[in-house]
Amino acid sequence: MSYHNAVLLQESVDGLNIKEDGVYVDVTFGGGGHSKEILKRLGKNGRLFAFDQDPDAINNAIDDERFVLIPENFRYISRFLRFHRVKKVDGILADLGVSSHQFDEAERGFSIRFDGDLDMRMNQKSKISAKEIINNYSEEKLAEILFLYGELRNSRKLARTIVHERKNSPIETSFQLKEVLKAFLPNAREHKILAQIFQAIRIEVNEELEVLKEFLQQVPNLLNDEGRLSVISYHSLEDRLVKRFIRTGLFEGEPEKDVFGNSNEPLKKIGKLIVPPKEEIKINNRARSAKLRLATPK
Repeated sequence: MSYHNAVLLQESVDGLNIKEDGVYVDVTFGGGGHSKEILKRLGKNGRLFAFDQDPDAINNAIDDERFVLIPENFRYISRFLRFHRVKKVDGILADLGVSSHQFDEAERGFSIRFDGDLDMRMNQKSKISAKEIINNYSEEKLAEILFLYGELRNSRKLARTIVHERKNSPIETSFQLKEVLKAFLPNAREHKILAQIFQAIRIEVNEELEVLKEFLQQVPNLLNDEGRLSVISYHSLEDRLVKRFIRTGLFEGEPEKDVFGNSNEPLKKIGKLIVPPKEEIKINNRARSAKLRLATPK
């Protein structure tokens, strides 16, 4: 699979506890690795719906009458499942990582390894790209996203430098941005810091955390009583939201309790946090930060 090596493939699909005639959703289709594994375990009456807003992913559509690929953002999962007359499902899988394909296509602007247009849009129809953010956001707003989404302590200095440099000429490519910020990129930590900067911009471009929140809030109403949620995240911002929602049904604060001290969380976790074995990380370095959490309706 040159498009994307599916991370935690067996573990995440095992976590769905697949029924042969069940209905399942892969909300991050990508190269189709997880979807193919789900289809292997489904009987002739099983069904699988997959979501992916990236036009490139459409080329990976699986020729199987049990399979439907929906070319939309998974924040709209309930709406598009209803369109296909599906109200409840037996399992939902989400692999929240950016696909290897997107990182490896220089012109998509996701990677710090290649010089490409500052784009970073997962959906090419989206209006806002990384270029707009870097060249048009205020210094205060830039500092905010670098701090919140990149967890960069020197976010104000980074933002100030970007704003100062773009007055001379627009910052339009990955390497131009790297050059502008070179004073903040010591050799030993250049890759890590750049990855945090690019992560922050990418999250803002694609509204990734808002999309994740909207998706998670729909999950309890979509799952059948014994249905399963299987989510793979790659950085602490995502994992924190997933963990918290499974534990409390909220993204901040604590759930309200009734007079008997009972609260009404919609989900309960299954087992412990799962991380890739060393053997998988050796084969696929992008698996090193993956975390898998499983849940079912309470």
